Amino acid sequence: MLTKEAKAELEKQQYRIIGSHSAVKICGWTKNMLRGKGSCYKHKFYGIKSNQCMQMTTSLSCANRCTFCWRGYKAPVSKKWKWKVDDPEFILNGSLEQQKKLLSGFKGFKDVKMDLWNESNEVRHVALSLSGEPIVYPKINELIDLMHSKKISTFLVTNAQYPEEIKKLKNVSQLYISLDAPNKKLLKEIDLPLFSDYWERLNKSLKEMKKKKFRTAIRITAIKGINMVEPENYAKLIKKADPDFVEVKSYMFVGESRKRLKEENMPSHSEVKEFTEKINEFLPEYEYCSEQKSSRVVLLAKKEFKKKGKWVAWIDFDKFFKLVSKKKKFESKDYLTQTKK
Repeated sequence: MLTKEAKAELEKQQYRIIGSHSAVKICGWTKNMLRGKGSCYKHKFYGIKSNQCMQMTTSLSCANRCTFCWRGYKAPVSKKWKWKVDDPEFILNGSLEQQKKLLSGFKGFKDVKMDLWNESNEVRHVALSLSGEPIVYPKINELIDLMHSKKISTFLVTNAQYPEEIKKLKNVSQLYISLDAPNKKLLKEIDLPLFSDYWERLNKSLKEMKKKKFRTAIRITAIKGINMVEPENYAKLIKKADPDFVEVKSYMFVGESRKRLKEENMPSHSEVKEFTEKINEFLPEYEYCSEQKSSRVVLLAKKEFKKKGKWVAWIDFDKFFKLVSKKKKFESKDYLTQTKK
């Protein structure tokens, strides 16, 4: 899957390659939390502890060349899976091992909080969103089941070019679809998709998301001067998916995206919030839930996630794992807990 040149570039960027097609990398928010400098917005929104979260992917290949992505264009692209299929247990064990090795060096830093570092040795959450398109890994359900059996939650992000894979997805703690544009023309310009029927695939993926009973979210990466337009059309697409949550987050001027976009394409938090409010005008069943200024992100949630004036948008992880172990049908509302400050 990877050329020697691409692999060397990724390793220079502190990626650790697992087997034939997977990778892990320490998230910046994990580093921040270890130093007591705050946590990822997923902690504020959903209750995930950044120091116990592992950022990884099961596929370094992707079917898009998104302009805002931090990946370089040396990274592989493909419409179909063409490679050896590594075993789920091999991928998980290898990822956990590399995560531990990457974090081991932090123990000697004076500003690292040792109680948080000790916690970090036990991974409790996985963000399947590092790079590439993780949902195309042929044994994704087996890997997710394995993670859940070890009481590791799963947040999986897909670019919505594989509706059939979304349909096959059995279970995940929270499923994301990246919604990068409100219309067909802009989506092609921003995502640079390999598939000619990219717009149809996106719409099919949104419809498949609507059928899922576990927690779901739409993420919009807001790029100033490019896709912060047509809020009513974003709303129409969001309604097709009927997600529990909508995250609107600023594009960040980092990595290889700096060769394709400009720093002025990065909106301020207030601009992100203003655009979110415009989208919300067309989504009466949602309302403002939370925000994190440091990440320039705003969260909308369905009104049903508010009980007696208080949000219950956090995940009750213990309950989630119990529900999964019983192998019975359940819904997102079955593993909610009160949002904490």
